[in-house]
Amino acid sequence: MRSGTGAGDLPDAGVPELSMVGRSNVGKSALINGLVKHPVARTSATPGKTRLVNVYRVVTPPTGPFYLVDLPGYGYARKEARAEFETMARLYFARAARPRTTSEVIRETPIGVLLALDARHPGMEADLATARWLRDRQFEPLVVVTKIDKLSRNERAKALDRFEQLFGQPVLAVSAVTGEGMEDLWRQMVSWVVSTTASRPPSRP
Repeated sequence: MRSGTGAGDLPDAGVPELSMVGRSNVGKSALINGLVKHPVARTSATPGKTRLVNVYRVVTPPTGPFYLVDLPGYGYARKEARAEFETMARLYFARAARPRTTSEVIRETPIGVLLALDARHPGMEADLATARWLRDRQFEPLVVVTKIDKLSRNERAKALDRFEQLFGQPVLAVSAVTGEGMEDLWRQMVSWVVSTTASRPPSRP
């Protein structure tokens, strides 16, 4: 729907949003394309290619419209890229803040978070720091472990167990290449949007 760098480029308030958060090379663009079954997000082998917030409007019969929001990747070596992520993340997630008093006319935006992590690299400090940052702001992300097709059966069992230990919650393993786990992820996303629309405002999927 749009791409941008500032608060004025973010979606209008009120429509449920699912934000995609992850390191620069975790495969968020491929994941988005796999979810909507259409090549709407550009993929690149160059880390940090997505330097904007990209907003996709999704319409599916069970939910009505919602936004899928791809935030710039974090953890990229260039300092300016890290600073851009931090600035955009603060602007983006501040839109979900509750009004401080009943007299404030602030429309809360329902925001859920998909935290995408690379199956081959459990325990990276940038991932753990991002999870802490989100939880400090009352967001409990759905942890999505990408590129699971890159691991053998034994490797994936060990990696998923490690992810669950580190993040203290169940994780969902997916592959945008083979389609593994994608239907389950889509069902969880739709379920969150439906529940959010019916009884606002939850802030997690």
